[in-house]
Amino acid sequence: MYRDNTKTVKIGNCVIGGGNKIAIQSMTNTRTENVKETVKQILALEEAGCDIVRCTVPTQEAADAIREIKRYIHIPLVADIHFDYRMAIAAIENGADKIRINPGNIGSTDRIKAVVDAAKERNIPIRVGVNSGSLEKDLIEKYNGVTAEGLVESALDKVKIIEDLGYDNLVISIKSSDVLMCVKAHELIADKTNHPLHVGITESGTVFSGSIKSAIGLGLILNQGIGDTIRVSLTDDPVKEIEAAKLILRTLGLRKGGIEVVSCPTCGRTKINLIDLAGRVEKLAAGYDLDLKLAVMGCVVNGPGEAKEADLGIAGGDGCGVLIKHGEVVRKVAENELLDTLKYELDHWND
Repeated sequence: MYRDNTKTVKIGNCVIGGGNKIAIQSMTNTRTENVKETVKQILALEEAGCDIVRCTVPTQEAADAIREIKRYIHIPLVADIHFDYRMAIAAIENGADKIRINPGNIGSTDRIKAVVDAAKERNIPIRVGVNSGSLEKDLIEKYNGVTAEGLVESALDKVKIIEDLGYDNLVISIKSSDVLMCVKAHELIADKTNHPLHVGITESGTVFSGSIKSAIGLGLILNQGIGDTIRVSLTDDPVKEIEAAKLILRTLGLRKGGIEVVSCPTCGRTKINLIDLAGRVEKLAAGYDLDLKLAVMGCVVNGPGEAKEADLGIAGGDGCGVLIKHGEVVRKVAENELLDTLKYELDHWND
């Protein structure tokens, strides 16, 4: 598998590449200059299971804030830089664990060299990022539009610029909101480089549409053994990005941990408000770091049978339900006690 053969890169206390676990990333949507709010959001991301967090650094004040932010957080911080090479240097000087740049919009080779020299001095990785929305005109003309081939050529050209400056502590990201283009681009670049790849579908959308697009795109890429870190980009609370990413990795068998909630689609036999109950169970389960499958079923006729593959489950009836463990009905439970019963079982799961 490709990811087993990628270079190892150390980002703060997180090691990616070389067959290490796939790291989950997110990005804050606070003003980085607002240290209090940024720290608050990062701590929430940490609790949700985020491995690496990225913050935008558009100003000197934001760069200076990195030093203070890092005093309170426990995961690596990546500084996201656009256009102003001085912000990249300032972010590195203030303790950023990695910087993300597009050498194409940083400016002259001298400016790129200044950034590379600063990163080299502290052995800080550089993520080289290219995006279908900012592909160079000559590559658009060469390939008759924005294409996967153009994205790959753009990324490798920029990687070569930095490698020619004597630095190869790099991570590559190539992103597009076109899922199939993104998949093809990763298939192409995985054959051409052994630098670790950060994978994501950019501008994927809301929780509903973005999660679906990301699950399809990331699933197709990751299942081929491509990708060392991922982000599920959503127009919502960044914590939801982590929840979606964890489920994608778990579904692909690439990461254990976290409760997988399965529920039936309901039918005419359903006598309880299963839609509401399943939502509350999913919210409850998010607070536990347990590696198990939990089933929420709508009736006691098929519920126990359908929940056989789950470690724990509940099935509703007419005013009551049943608690199920490892496919066996343990006892009857009043409908209004189903959630509390489930919580008790989760609290004492490892007793």
